[in-house]
Amino acid sequence: MHCKILILDFGAQYTQLIARRVRELHVYCEIHPYDVGDAFIRDFAPAGIILSGGPESVTEGDTPRAPDATWQAGVPVLGICYGMQAMAAQLGGAVENGRVREFGYAEVRAQGHGRLLSGIQDRANAEGHGLLDVWMSHGDKVTALPPGFSIMASNAATPIAAMMDESRRLYGVQFHPEVTHTLQGKAILARFVKDICGCAGDWTMPGYADEAVARIRSEVGADAVILGLSGGVDSSVAAALVHRAIGDKLTCIFVDTGLLRQGEADQVMD
Repeated sequence: MHCKILILDFGAQYTQLIARRVRELHVYCEIHPYDVGDAFIRDFAPAGIILSGGPESVTEGDTPRAPDATWQAGVPVLGICYGMQAMAAQLGGAVENGRVREFGYAEVRAQGHGRLLSGIQDRANAEGHGLLDVWMSHGDKVTALPPGFSIMASNAATPIAAMMDESRRLYGVQFHPEVTHTLQGKAILARFVKDICGCAGDWTMPGYADEAVARIRSEVGADAVILGLSGGVDSSVAAALVHRAIGDKLTCIFVDTGLLRQGEADQVMD
């Protein structure tokens, strides 16, 4: 059984990129909405959880929060941008609207490092402090740490640019490690999913396809399957995998609604 990372999506434009970076590290992950139930998280049994960024503000009324099971699962958690702010707000810290907004390149100084940033830097300043070139996209910022947390990185505009609670393996970064503009982003994510969460990096997409086919074959058994085929990526991939698993016991149903692009229905049938 492969190690699994759960990504809780708060509506960020970069959430799919987080998943791509994790999978590039040969670690299996799934994206699910931030409002999944506690039972779902327990049943998913992740080795670690990543909280994505998002367009909302935790300083406003009924805005998204992570399920309680996120903090009760006993696994490492990495909050990115909004995910860090939600972590701070839910665990007893404070978040405020920043007077200085950061959009684009920023330089942060690592402080205390901890496991997540230890030995990761782009360069050092004259005092020997590690510096990171990162990509920011935020207006709000954490202004008070939750109990048990310490500062992991900072700059003049965002004194708490990253935070950590090593004892509970909870980490938050205000910047986006999933984008290439954060030069050490891949190293940071690798440190989290492999070193901190303990994932071996033994998952590949070709291997996943073979595993999916075997699982389908086992679940279907001697039965037949009817599959609604729209011609989109999801249903087409599902049809291909099911057909590999059970062959002619699969029947696909395609409905030409008249709303497809010219020639698209013929492409689906072909």
